[in-house]
Amino acid sequence: MNEKIKKLKEIIDSSHNIVLFTGAGISVPSGIPDFRSASGLYNQGLTKYGVSPEEVISHTFYKERPEEFFEFYRENMVFENAEPNVAHKYFAELERQGKLRAVVTQNIDGLHEKAGSKNVFNIHGNIHENFCEHCFKKFGLDYILQNKGVPKCDECGGIVRPKVVLYEEALYDDVVEGALEAIEYADTLIVVGTSLVVHPAARYVNFYSGDRLVLINLQATPYDNVADLVINEKIEDVIKQLQTGLVPEENGKE
Repeated sequence: MNEKIKKLKEIIDSSHNIVLFTGAGISVPSGIPDFRSASGLYNQGLTKYGVSPEEVISHTFYKERPEEFFEFYRENMVFENAEPNVAHKYFAELERQGKLRAVVTQNIDGLHEKAGSKNVFNIHGNIHENFCEHCFKKFGLDYILQNKGVPKCDECGGIVRPKVVLYEEALYDDVVEGALEAIEYADTLIVVGTSLVVHPAARYVNFYSGDRLVLINLQATPYDNVADLVINEKIEDVIKQLQTGLVPEENGKE
């Protein structure tokens, strides 16, 4: 266990109100790609629809070309077979122990909940929550996947859409308020797998006023200079060291 991991363990052991803030990096070990990486979806140019991926998952595209929106959404945004990895499970266990009070995530995959986390603020929504735009009946992910084309409500015939925040749409006020309150009153804020460049979510870190800000990300972030601890390692390797005290073998150490 290196010195940074030792310090992280000391911080976690002495904390009683941890808030975890996560981005795509925490789900990469579960087989979900980081769309903003160099080889990610958002950097692969125009889609087959003649527009960028960001435009496809915009409110305008959804309204004007719903069939193509749902085709893209099912093929590129939903990973129904993904399972929580060691990091999701580790932080869920911290919540069960009463040390971690909330998870604030930019991800829409629902893996924190699947791992057992209960108090999760999905600021960009969740693929497992879907609703009819007309009568507001709720549907699970299976309903979206099993219905070809534009999914329609089995009661009123309205369009069933994912409760996922698209480009041009506002975040859900109640989720934002809960997330910011959790961050503001945390005694430790651990940020995992996000470059902290996507706004407004990236600015949430500014609401933390404590003195134990931990950033775990492969690349540098704009907040590294104000963090109390910065770890540029894969999150699964960090968790392995926390659990076993061993440096992963691929790093050439034991």
